[in-house]
Amino acid sequence: MAFEQSLFSRVFTTSAGPRKEAPRSVVSYERELEERRGTEIRLREELAREEALLRQKDQFIHAREVLSMEADHRLLNGLQMIVSLLSLQSRTMPSSDAAEHLSAAANRVATLARVHRRLHALDSEKTVAFKQFLRELCGEYGSMLASDERRKQTIVVEGCDANLPAAIAVPLSLIVNELITNAAKHGVGVITVRLEEPPEGGHLLSVCNAGPPLPEGFDPAASKGLGMKIVQALVEQIGGAFRVGRCAHCGGPEFAVAFA
Repeated sequence: MAFEQSLFSRVFTTSAGPRKEAPRSVVSYERELEERRGTEIRLREELAREEALLRQKDQFIHAREVLSMEADHRLLNGLQMIVSLLSLQSRTMPSSDAAEHLSAAANRVATLARVHRRLHALDSEKTVAFKQFLRELCGEYGSMLASDERRKQTIVVEGCDANLPAAIAVPLSLIVNELITNAAKHGVGVITVRLEEPPEGGHLLSVCNAGPPLPEGFDPAASKGLGMKIVQALVEQIGGAFRVGRCAHCGGPEFAVAFA
């Protein structure tokens, strides 16, 4: 600014008298310059506000992550405490049958804790090698089923490999959880979890077992069971389609989710 004033002083001041009036073009230039300076100041102020909002957002995200970790930690501690209490109670029961049931319950709770930890680990992942993840997840469920000697059920995972977004893999994992629980309750023998790529495109995740066929006209949408309602809500969440029918491989009831 000092340079501009000096320039104007040299141009519009003569040795014979005071400075003459600046031409209109120079006045217009000075006005435009002031407007641009004002705009620059406003932009800097707006940028500072945006940066403050971003810092605040980062703080909120960090606080949410801390709360989530704390809640997860407390949940796992609570499950571990239940496991310890059930195990302790099983050792003090006079009846061997009651002790066996308590021990099996402790194993189930421990398995649920491991499954929860495995699902929570996906929060930081963008994609998941889903077939391998299914094998690990079903291994946890298989351990839980093996603790019930009356059923003698096993779980196998078949099909293709697929890298899925974590936002899809987590709901699918919860769907598998509900469908395996349903198959273990109503079916017999081997429970098969299968991931396929059908000719029409996309993927198909199914759970079947060689149990009794479904009732004629069975409609999962009309089911009053909480499990089916959870499955359908999760299927809608990922934009999939829920199918129920007879498995082409084992002939038993099959529940499948088609998704893009």
